[in-house]
Order: sequence, then C-alpha cells, then structure tokens
Amino acid sequence: MTRSAVLLAPHDTAGQIAGSAFIHLDGALFASYTTADFASAVQLLTAVTVVAESLDHHPEVRLGYGRISFKLSSHDVNGVTKKDLLLAERIQDLADGIGAGPVRVPPSRYDIAIDCSDADAIRPFWRASLGYEEAIGSDGIELVDPRGLAPRVWFQHMEIARTDRNRIHLDVYVPTDDAEARVEAVVLAGGTLLTDEHAPDWWVLADVEGNEICICTAPN
Repeated sequence: MTRSAVLLAPHDTAGQIAGSAFIHLDGALFASYTTADFASAVQLLTAVTVVAESLDHHPEVRLGYGRISFKLSSHDVNGVTKKDLLLAERIQDLADGIGAGPVRVPPSRYDIAIDCSDADAIRPFWRASLGYEEAIGSDGIELVDPRGLAPRVWFQHMEIARTDRNRIHLDVYVPTDDAEARVEAVVLAGGTLLTDEHAPDWWVLADVEGNEICICTAPN
C-alpha cells in the first residue's frame, strides 16, 4: 500500500477539513454548496473537473439549481485517503473563489434492518418488492438499490423471534461529533433511550409505540 493510500479515520482528517464545507462520514468526505444559480453551479463543476483530471482522482457529484454536492472516497481502500483531502482542499478553494456558500447540514446514511430467523427465506421477497439487488456486505448478503440512491436493507439474525416489538428498524449513521446531539434531539422529540451500552458506536431508541431506531457512527 502506498503512502497516499493509507486509510484515514475521522480523527485523522478533522484538522485539515476544519472550517471547510467537508464532513467525514462513513468512509467518505461530503460537502454541499449553494450558488447564485444553475450556471454558477456548473461553473464550479467545470473547474472541479479540471482539477480532478489533473489529480486523476474523481468525485461523485450531484448538481441542481443553485446547489452542488460532492462525495470523495478512494475506492482502492474503501475509505478516505490523502488524495481525498487534497481534492477536498482544492474544491473548497474553488468554491470560495466563486462565492459558493457551504450547506451546514451534516450528511446521514440510512439503513433498514429486518430482524429474522432465516434471512435466506425472506430475502427474495424483499428483493422483488423493492427492485433491489443482492450484494455482499459487512452483515452478510444485503439488498441494495441498483441506482445507488435508496437505503440498503440488511438482515439481523435472531435466535428467538421477538413478537413483542416491530421487527423492522432504521439505522441512521451520522458524524461522530453529531451523534450525541442527535440522540438528545430524538429524546426531546418524545423518544425513549433503550440502551447506550454500545455507545459511541450506536444508541437504540424507540418512539411512544415502541418502533425502534439506532443512531450510529462509522469507524472511518
């Protein structure tokens, strides 16, 4: 592995991206900007394209009227490397140059978890219902949106079926620095903290009818 391909965790990148629009979450750097109009967003994209080509490192981009978003990640290590930090710095400089403003809304990732006794028996039902594809993930065979837009679905094996609660819950991944504030916000909104024994990796909360959600952080 080359020096530039060393995998970086959020605490490794915090200093360099501080003050920029970029946030490190789930193995990627995310940033969104507002611009005066669509043409300005295209102008920023054009400038970033030139830089990305010169660095031979390319971002994922979403473009809309007066708004543009970037996701940076190094696929060779499935996470953030110095290449991403360098590109993030250049993007921020270009955004500042045209007066693009940062969108100060932390990114999140949403997963759907289904508790089950036999994942192989129910997976085809959910694959057909959602129009998803199977993929190998950290939790075994998962279902993913072929467009890369909707949440993934993973299956949590239960030795004993739980009939006293909803067997489908959401996992919400947020930046580590925002996790406790998100948990507090859920509690203030009427949620109950069921357990924090796995914090800061995840907290389990429920609404007033017992439907559960996990607020999670990512290690890289």
